[in-house]
Amino acid sequence: MRVFPLSNWTELDIWRYIAEENIDLPEIYYGHQREHGPLRIATAGSVDDGKSTLIGRLLYDSKALDDDVLAAVEDASRRQHGDYVNLALVTDGLRAEREQGVTIDVAYRYFSTPTRKFILADTPGHVQYTRNMVTGASTAEAVLIMIDARNGVVEQSRRHAVIASLLGIDRIVVCVNKMDLVGYEERAYEAVRSKFTPLVARLDVDDATFIPMSALNGDNVVEPSANMPLEYHDYRGYAGSVASGVLRVGQRVRIVPSGVESVITTIEAPWGAVEEARAPDAVTVQIADDLDVTRGEMICGADDWPAMAQDLDAVVCWMDERTALRAGNVYRIKHTTRSAKAVVTDLVSLFSITSLTGETDSDLLWLNEIGHVKLRVSAPLAVDDYTSNRVTGSFILIDEGTNATVAAGMIGEPGFAFSVPTGHR
Repeated sequence: MRVFPLSNWTELDIWRYIAEENIDLPEIYYGHQREHGPLRIATAGSVDDGKSTLIGRLLYDSKALDDDVLAAVEDASRRQHGDYVNLALVTDGLRAEREQGVTIDVAYRYFSTPTRKFILADTPGHVQYTRNMVTGASTAEAVLIMIDARNGVVEQSRRHAVIASLLGIDRIVVCVNKMDLVGYEERAYEAVRSKFTPLVARLDVDDATFIPMSALNGDNVVEPSANMPLEYHDYRGYAGSVASGVLRVGQRVRIVPSGVESVITTIEAPWGAVEEARAPDAVTVQIADDLDVTRGEMICGADDWPAMAQDLDAVVCWMDERTALRAGNVYRIKHTTRSAKAVVTDLVSLFSITSLTGETDSDLLWLNEIGHVKLRVSAPLAVDDYTSNRVTGSFILIDEGTNATVAAGMIGEPGFAFSVPTGHR
């Protein structure tokens, strides 16, 4: 097998290689596109944080601009700025249409590399267009949040991060832009990262990457910057909340459910780096190995981790007045930050407030009733008994038809109060 730097090749290089080596590269190339599809990205940030320049830089450096568009940008730049190419002019079509009274609040830009195609939603930055940012980001898989290194994290930065999380976008790239205007000082970048990290830790975000850049000069946009060593943003942290126990720097941990082990190298709390974190602290953890830890997975002590289970015993309280729980019903189970399908395999017993026993004279669980059920989950969940850990031992059930929360549950076999009297099944 040959390994070659496909991501650095131009389209001409690819086709020359196909001809010379007589290989079926198109199937590799287009097969990747079919498998992954275009990556949809949304931009977000305050006014004048540099979104237009970043988009222009991406299109310019990836050679995605048509010759006539590039010629028009270069001509306009010469007239306005001399030899300097103003890449923000690439997106000026949107601004011009607004000035003519045409309401186009989100524009879409397209570019590609030899291995992936991209659709970039250029969303407005002003707070009054927040609803339009929501529209543009609603189909995105990742979001670029622009922050001016001179101004740091502002309310609109936080607003866009929260909206992205609410929309289910679990990958955020925080672009600390205009580093050239602060002399490429690492302190300016670190100030943004340390202030933004605690917010990310409180959101449902799988991956948050911080990149110091200058969209104007092209630093760390398409090409690495000589002005800012890559170590500045070679950072992968895992943000979340401590459910129980203590995490310590130097502690050996296991990733559940993968089972891979590593060692904690740093822990960052909202107030800075710490040596340990306890429940319910919201922290960002770095580990020694570059692992793909996604939302719903857990970082646990290497000698103390939850059980992986697909068959669950649980006590549930039914909360829906329109429907009832019965054996055979299928719901979506939300456990910590992970979701899966769950089928009710058995309604074992109902809890009687009067006799403090398990009653089995009903096949239905109605509003405000409490029952012992058995569930079969579509994918293994990392669970604890509710009596030992309330976070990993609890869940909710969601009706996928209405998206309503219909039940709250506690994992584990019921205690004495649920023992079924003699004569019952």
